[in-house]
Amino acid sequence: MSHAIEGVLPVLHTPFLENDQIDRESLARQIDWAFGLGVDGVCCAMVSELLRLTTDERFELTELMVEGAAGRGATIASVGAESTAAALAFARCAEQAGCDAIMAIPPVMTALPEDALGEYFSRLADEIDLPLIVQDASSYVGRALPISFYVRLLDRFGAEKILFKPEASPNGPNLSALRDATAGRARIFDGSGGILLIDAYRRGIAGTMPGCDLLDGVAALWRALENGEEPAMYRLYFPICALVALELQAGLDGFLAIEKYIMKKRGLFDTDFRRKPYSWELDIETQQEIDRLLIHLEQAIQT
Repeated sequence: MSHAIEGVLPVLHTPFLENDQIDRESLARQIDWAFGLGVDGVCCAMVSELLRLTTDERFELTELMVEGAAGRGATIASVGAESTAAALAFARCAEQAGCDAIMAIPPVMTALPEDALGEYFSRLADEIDLPLIVQDASSYVGRALPISFYVRLLDRFGAEKILFKPEASPNGPNLSALRDATAGRARIFDGSGGILLIDAYRRGIAGTMPGCDLLDGVAALWRALENGEEPAMYRLYFPICALVALELQAGLDGFLAIEKYIMKKRGLFDTDFRRKPYSWELDIETQQEIDRLLIHLEQAIQT
């Protein structure tokens, strides 16, 4: 039975053992923790370190995600690659593993014209039965996708087949532009890590895809938004914002370093290992500020 693609859909971080292999026990612990917080599903995507995994590891991660979710919610596998053939291979693995949807960034090594982008995403939509979430990850890698391109895909395949995770700046105005250009048909997901979630929610998103490091706060914030509890919204939002602002300092490597530090601190991961090479290390003063802010987040959740 397929699950609805909506609500809080956190992106799993890939834990590693000291021998650089995927830590299956920590991954399962992370998935159980997420569903224990009442999320609607789990994903693998950019902060899963996908671009640093081998092909076999990407297959393995997809299968472990579905196995760990055990039917408790939606599972979404990111399948974006530098070639259509590779993306289709990852997508077929997701379909065979039992995922509820796939998500794809465009190739990032080449600045593709719209026709080539259209062929890439159209083949994924045509050849894979699952819904396809089109992700613009230009806040990390690649170039922004134009609104007109989104509209073309939606007009061709429909809103049940094509969904969107736009992350190009300015995030909020772009969400509204896509919403308005499609007369509200587009099903849009926030990918800001929580720092823009209130603004995105007010613009009509279908859900949010944060990392798991601050998931207890983001899940509580989503519930407050759904219930219209404005004082609770901002009480939760401010420490989340402060933490994500620290992560933003060093791009994708900043997110990965801080997220894994927090996952280990929470006892969910045995190590905070990241795949090498990377460009940024967490310094002691940033670490101390994270520790202070996590106390504020915990207090906001408990209030």
